[in-house]
Amino acid sequence: MEDIRNFSIIAHIDHGKSTLADRLILKTGVCDLRTYKDQMLDNMDIERERGITIKSQAISLPYQAKDGKTYSLNLIDTPGHVDFSYEVSRSLASCEGVLLLIDAAQGVQAQTLANLYLALEHDLEIIPVINKIDLPSADVDRVLEQIDVELGLDPDTHLKCSAKEGTGIEEILEAVVQRIPPPTGDALAPLAALIFDAHYDSFRGTVIHCRVFDGTVKAGDTIRFMFNDSVYRVEEVGHFLLTRQKRERLTAGEVGYIIAGVKTVADVGIGDTITLEERPCAKPLPGFKEIKPVVFASIYPIASDDYEDLAVALEKYKLNDAAFVYEKDSSVALGQGFRCGFLGLLHLDIVQERLEREYDLSIILSVPSVRYRFTLKDGTVEYVDNPSHYPNVMAIEKSEEPYIRASMMMPDRYLGAVMSLCIEKRGVNSNLHYTSPGRAELTFEMPLSEVIYDFYDRFKSVTQGYGSFDYDIIDYRESHLVLLDILVNGEKVDALSQIVHRERARARGVQACDRLREEIPRQMFKIAIQGAIGGEIISRSTISAFRKDVTAKCYGGDISRKRKLLEKQKQGKKRMKMIGSVSIPQSAFLAVLKSDTD
Repeated sequence: MEDIRNFSIIAHIDHGKSTLADRLILKTGVCDLRTYKDQMLDNMDIERERGITIKSQAISLPYQAKDGKTYSLNLIDTPGHVDFSYEVSRSLASCEGVLLLIDAAQGVQAQTLANLYLALEHDLEIIPVINKIDLPSADVDRVLEQIDVELGLDPDTHLKCSAKEGTGIEEILEAVVQRIPPPTGDALAPLAALIFDAHYDSFRGTVIHCRVFDGTVKAGDTIRFMFNDSVYRVEEVGHFLLTRQKRERLTAGEVGYIIAGVKTVADVGIGDTITLEERPCAKPLPGFKEIKPVVFASIYPIASDDYEDLAVALEKYKLNDAAFVYEKDSSVALGQGFRCGFLGLLHLDIVQERLEREYDLSIILSVPSVRYRFTLKDGTVEYVDNPSHYPNVMAIEKSEEPYIRASMMMPDRYLGAVMSLCIEKRGVNSNLHYTSPGRAELTFEMPLSEVIYDFYDRFKSVTQGYGSFDYDIIDYRESHLVLLDILVNGEKVDALSQIVHRERARARGVQACDRLREEIPRQMFKIAIQGAIGGEIISRSTISAFRKDVTAKCYGGDISRKRKLLEKQKQGKKRMKMIGSVSIPQSAFLAVLKSDTD
């Protein structure tokens, strides 16, 4: 165990985690220049295109240090986005130290702080690394001051590097060996291994990524997941290099994989503890929690014939993404579909894009919503994430919605615009802190339902891309919630219903009606589009009818002749309106989903 180092790289989005991991892989000779490509550990097309890490990866790097010994460095790469913070915390629980990467041009940002606190919770050795020192806009002195003042770390312990140019990589590897402590554990004790990730292999089933804290596991052992209480027989164990390398056994302190015939990723709980069936450990490793979805939306196929294909695609996708949940749903307007739960808006965006790209599906998403809590007069508590399950208004005693604590960092010149945006989104309990001259940290508590629509896009716009945003969910708070229905020609369109705050209802209703008026084609009769709360109409738009000039043939003569023809036309229009049905094009649903300020 003296020759093993387990470490992770943590940073804000786009501060260079994947590029640094690439350089460490090249430097340790795991791959050569011939087989090298950017973002070695990001194996999905969507990760490469967006330049983000969605799925955390692990790799063992053999490194010969200056003291002549060869060390096994286990790097656990982590996603950077706030939606995947639980995965990051489990990865950190598997390490003894971290490289805290900070962009020399942008400095400390919201998730730099959030990830630092995660690392401190796990009592890890933290090595600050200033990346991108080759940029013309790099300001290393300012970043050193932020490391001291904002992060509370010793600036003298920092390292400088440019992952893109490959400078300073040797020093980082030496610091990992010298400053990160070796793992502790007893190879003879009962097995205790932490699952920090899993992925699906179409030939072998689920491949479990784990860190062994105590004991030994080898092929042929019977293992038990302590939370699921399910038992499996181990088929293979090994280490991660660029490909899986089979080993005889995994012992205390090592990071590797276990293949045990697990059918789906959903059977494996991230953060669960693996132990031996015949000789279990006394208690599971701490920190496990079930991942709960936060944002909900319904997915429907654009062509109803594609429903079966969508069902198969979701089933296959679920094999690889344990955090994604779905159940059957149906809508009068859109037909059969599925109600899905996501960790956040980025997760929703990625699922939608992967379904369309990998499974060649054309799908439509309903308005995203969060899980609301309703206390009824008979004392029962209901959680509602789908507007069609909204309880009877007369039975509701109290309605509550989830709140988040949003932490935003930005240059202070944008403070006014960001504060206005947060107050508009019903933000309360603001807290302002100047982290360094010209730079401010702003904290607001606000409803999650306000954030999931267009907050992030507008925040990036008002800060011209210089702001960073991070959030965590705090609690449920009482709120005046109503069900906003959209009526087209007097008929309710269930796919457009939304649960909204009473103050926001009229604005949302007006926006939905105006968008539908632009998208729904004109008919031979007038079409009324209305927003309603119960029986009260709060917004309306009218699509005017096509008109035929029936009086064209009446030249001269008494006015009553014209009036007679107009009355006849009026009766025909009225009858047509009663029996005519309005077909709503798919583009109309998409238009309503767009943000209020497009």
